[in-house]
Amino acid sequence: MLIETLILLYKRDLARLKDEISAYRNESAMWKTDREIPNSGGNLCLHLIGNLNHFIGATIGNSGYARQRDLEFSSKDVPREELVARIEETSVVVENALRAVTPEQLREEFPLLVFAEKTSTEYMLAHLATHLSYHLGQINYHRRLLDN
Repeated sequence: MLIETLILLYKRDLARLKDEISAYRNESAMWKTDREIPNSGGNLCLHLIGNLNHFIGATIGNSGYARQRDLEFSSKDVPREELVARIEETSVVVENALRAVTPEQLREEFPLLVFAEKTSTEYMLAHLATHLSYHLGQINYHRRLLDN
């Protein structure tokens, strides 16, 4: 079933996100930007946490999460331990929300208009998984490039 596959993918990539954040040798390097790299690894991590908590936790799972997207990119120097704890919490929120999704809900229109046109919940969940993977790759590259 698609939901079980999505749960496995989200859990896998959130575990990888935690590993990437933990792999920074110099914690301050998580917040560096350089030339054509406008977003730090730490800010991309905050963005992924906010994105998943908003679109899956709050929108699908009714978690009550209130997103502050501007802070995802403007907050700096959040301690590594806090980021790791938030990633772990997000993983639980995502799994719990997805476990409650029915096959009928997957075919229904996603409750929020995110793109120019309406999408199904199934489409949105697949998009969010690829969005997570995309930024995870950026964080990996950021770490290897700027964590001297």
